[in-house]
Amino acid sequence: MISSLNGILSFISNDSITLDVHGVGFEVFVDKKMLSEHQVGDSLRLLIQLIIRQDSLTLYGFSTADERHLFNQLMGVDGIGPRLALAILSNLSLDNIRTAVLAEKPEYFIRVPGVGKKTAQKIVIHLQGKFPDTGDYKALVPSSTDDEVIESLVTLGFSLVEAQTAVQSIPKDFSEDVEERLRYALQFFS
Repeated sequence: MISSLNGILSFISNDSITLDVHGVGFEVFVDKKMLSEHQVGDSLRLLIQLIIRQDSLTLYGFSTADERHLFNQLMGVDGIGPRLALAILSNLSLDNIRTAVLAEKPEYFIRVPGVGKKTAQKIVIHLQGKFPDTGDYKALVPSSTDDEVIESLVTLGFSLVEAQTAVQSIPKDFSEDVEERLRYALQFFS
């Protein structure tokens, strides 16, 4: 079994990279964040999850052991395969996923393309008890006003992770008006 790969990034496509390991090119599917952070010629060390299907051997790469572990946890949910699990990790940070599960907010997952309401609920149920409940997630749960701001930012073309980061930059004592909060969040990107 392949557990990790060290090599030079030799090619980037829409959803995968080719990692040259001593003259052998391995196609590895990775999340969008990794695709945007690296360029051809970079030296990478990836933790690998090998998925064996009847007609293929597919490699999925991760920066951290936590990401790989969560990928495997997500694939345990009925209706989620490796591509959708990777899409969830591409659109939500580990903290966002933890918060969504602990706060029982399946609507976080619905924002990921390919995840419907039932699948989102299955994810929250399946991951219950898999994260330590330290209570600190409650401060990260956005209000309904923040949910509207996040939705607006996503509609404007920002990724869910970018939108959530912008909303978290809004001061706690700032106005609760959606339009003012949206304006402030947009300033985060300039």
